Parts: sequence; structure tokens; C-alpha cells
Amino acid sequence: MSLKPGPTNSLTDLEGLRVGHHTANTNGYLTGTTVIVGEADGFIAGVDVRGGAPGSHETDLLDPMNSVQRIHALVLGGGSAFGLAAIAGVQDAMREKDLGLTVMPGVTVPIVPGAIIFDLGRSGTVASTPDAAFGRRAYEDAMSAAGSKKVRTGSVGGGTGAMAGGIKGGIGSASVVLENGTTVAAIIVLNSVGSAINSKSGEIYGAAYGLPGEFDSLKKPSQEDVKNAPPHIALFDSGLFPDVITLNTTIGFLATDATLTKAECKKLAGIGQDGLARAIHPVHTMFDGDTIFGGSTAKRPAPNPLEFHHLLTAAADCVSRAIAHALLDSARVATPAITLPNYSEVYPSSK
Repeated sequence: MSLKPGPTNSLTDLEGLRVGHHTANTNGYLTGTTVIVGEADGFIAGVDVRGGAPGSHETDLLDPMNSVQRIHALVLGGGSAFGLAAIAGVQDAMREKDLGLTVMPGVTVPIVPGAIIFDLGRSGTVASTPDAAFGRRAYEDAMSAAGSKKVRTGSVGGGTGAMAGGIKGGIGSASVVLENGTTVAAIIVLNSVGSAINSKSGEIYGAAYGLPGEFDSLKKPSQEDVKNAPPHIALFDSGLFPDVITLNTTIGFLATDATLTKAECKKLAGIGQDGLARAIHPVHTMFDGDTIFGGSTAKRPAPNPLEFHHLLTAAADCVSRAIAHALLDSARVATPAITLPNYSEVYPSSK
């Protein structure tokens, strides 16, 4: 297949989707909230959970057997279980605009699933977690002019306090346009116990799945950089809590403009987990809560079986590419609790 990225190489290449962030990285915070907002009638969605310690909201209704067919927004955030509070802020903001599922005359309920990463205490203050105000601000950002432009990536929104192995994680996004014009796109919050980097070579696993020219500027790191790199697995004393291992979780959303059923969206999400497995090692551990949502904006016709096969093949690669962008776009962070260099700082010879 002849493949190319969409105009922005990000999730907003899918018509009708907007992305907003609220980032908190001062005054004792190192966390945030990201929201994906659909059009007024929402979008079709499914979910696949592989990690041993997930944190999520409203994922049961995405089961193909259940009645709700569309969701109106999706939250990817920090704060561990506390961060799920941000979802209420998104719902409140949407309800004020009368957006959501009409459950009785004059009454709408915005359907907003979500998932969170574990970033507790990385700022040095455990109690500094997202609340409803985070969700409202992320929603307002999504509805601003910035919300429809190229997704802002790196140390923003839900990826503010993210780490991947021993270095800084964050948000990455990527898209691909298939030969028939269908677009597939992903947004990933990379926050993994395992590493997204080959410890023997220093190369980013996900970059191997790049489209022509996408990662051509990357060089193979020197052996000196490889030797001096920090631990590639995040199972170490957190510093803030002696003898307590670092917990993590990678979450994301993989979507297409092809018309899919809820069952097909669930399959798409499962394929997205394969993209995680190609780009993170080890993956789906008992210390992660890896959760991927799949979605369809239904702007294009339903694929035939062969077209669906090609769509899924490209989709897994899209997730791996988004993980590579998350590493490359994230910035070094240092707090009283933890210091996380970014990829280019650890492997300067890769530039």
C-alpha cells in the first residue's frame, strides 16, 4: 500500500474531532487532562483493556451488547483514580450547551468515557490532582480555535506528568491516509513501566513503523549514549515513597472516518494494543493499566472485509508511530520528587 500521513499527522486530521488540554505544571502540580470532543451527535466507540491495573470511567457501556451507540467526548488524563473527577467538568460544560444523549424531553446526558494514567506524587505533592475544573478547561480549549488544529503533543494535558521507562513520556499523535482515502489517526498518552527504547541500540521502537520521511532525521545513538542511559524499566524506588515501586499506564484513542460498528470499534481498539506491544517492552504489565479506545466518526462508507484488514494493519502502526512522537516531543522535567530527562537529552547523538 502507498500510505501517507494526513495534513497535520495527528488525530485532528479526522473531520469532526477536536482536542483540548489543560496542563498543570506549577504550584506543586505535574499533571493534566486531555479531552477529545466529537460533533453534536457524537462518535461510535469501543474499548480494549490489557493492563493489570486500569483506571477508567463508563467503559462498560462501550460493550457492543449495550444500548448506547455513540459517545460525545473522551477524557485521557492524569491523577490516577482522582483524575477521573475531571470527567464531571467536561460533562457539566457540555450539559450547559445541551449536548449529549436525549434521555427525556429537555434532558440530555453527555456520554463521556475516560481513562487515567498514574502520575501521583511526581510533582512532589500527592494531593495535587485534576478535578472538575481541569475537565472544563480542557473542554474549553478543545472548543477554541486551537482545538481543530494539529494536536499539541509532548508534556501537555494528560501527558504532563508521564514517564516511559526511566525517561519523560507524554502525548504523541499520528495519522495515515489509506489508498481509498480513509484516514486513521491515534493519540497516545505514553506512561509505561516498560521502555519505548531498545536498550541495546538506543533506538525508538515505534520509529521503525514510520511513514516515508517521518523519522528520517533520527540517527542511531552512539554506544557511549547507550551505555550512559538511565534504567529502561520504571520499576524503581520512586524517591518520594521509599520502597514503593513506580506505577504507570499507557492510554489512548485510535479512530477512523470509515463507518464502523461498535464491535468493529472494539476490534480497532484491540489492534491498537498490538501497536503498543510493538513499541513498548515489556507491555501490559501488572503495574500498568493499558487502555485503548477505538472510534469511528462515520464520515466515510463502511469498509469491505479487505479494506477493514488494511485499515487495521495501518492502525496498529499508527499507534506505534504516535508513541515515537510522544518520546520525541516531550520535555525534560525536574521536581522535588523526580527528574526525568527527555529522549534527546539521554541520546544527544540521535539528533
